[in-house]
Amino acid sequence: MAISVKQRLTPFLREGARVDWSNEDLPVCPIRQKTTGLDANRRYFNHPEWAENYLKYCHRSDRFRSRWQAASGSWDDKIVVDVGCGPGNIFATVGGHPKLLIGVDVSPGALEIARKLGYMPLLGDAHDLPFISGFADIVALNAALHHCDHMDQVLAEAARLVAPGGILVTDHDPQLSAWNFRGLAKLAWNFRLPLYLLFKKGFHRSREEQSIVLASEIHHEPGQGVTPELFRNVLEPMEFRVELYPHNHDTGAEVLQGQMGRSDRKFRIAQRLSGLNPDSAEAGLSILSRATRLAG
Repeated sequence: MAISVKQRLTPFLREGARVDWSNEDLPVCPIRQKTTGLDANRRYFNHPEWAENYLKYCHRSDRFRSRWQAASGSWDDKIVVDVGCGPGNIFATVGGHPKLLIGVDVSPGALEIARKLGYMPLLGDAHDLPFISGFADIVALNAALHHCDHMDQVLAEAARLVAPGGILVTDHDPQLSAWNFRGLAKLAWNFRLPLYLLFKKGFHRSREEQSIVLASEIHHEPGQGVTPELFRNVLEPMEFRVELYPHNHDTGAEVLQGQMGRSDRKFRIAQRLSGLNPDSAEAGLSILSRATRLAG
């Protein structure tokens, strides 16, 4: 007899956690503070075509797989929590046989796709997770922090779930220093959107899609993004050993040996115009953070 989502998740829920089990395949936790960015994330992944395209094209490369497998290790026989899981891109790419794979997101559409891939889904707010502390072997956030209103709060909540000896891996959030364009580079950034729309680039296939995806990326503007200090200031007081690896998305496991890779020419030009050396650690478009919870 198959074990239900409720049976799998209940042992890891905090005492008193409010969960609506009306739909037994998709439990829902109340979201206390609804924001424009949160609503945009929900709307984007509730669109079937956009969600399917995201699952098909984003974070599916061999380099991504190599990088995540090196950072998180095998998911076999592990309890894994994927915060901001979307339609399930990490597991769809990395694979494995987890003991339990929990996916948290604000979009029921995304969670339905993730459920079919093997996730135990829960609709909830990453700022206020309903789980007990210290039960997960691996907690993952991929391209998630910059979609949240308060990145430090979400990072702390995710870290709280990690068991002693377990790891927290985050990646694909824009590094503030790399995207802090100035002068002509900032001007070009401001005028990029009509061109993206004209050529239907990425998430800009229509004006509606462009508008919603921009609203969802709360911390992806010049002057915003993650910093090394964010990870250290939040995680080290929680007894994590923090390793940070800036990179440019085109490198696999070598990122963990300090190889950043090379960003596209447009980014290098923009960074030089902004007074930044494009080969410096500060110019890495994202920071992979691997944090291990100390056992003692």
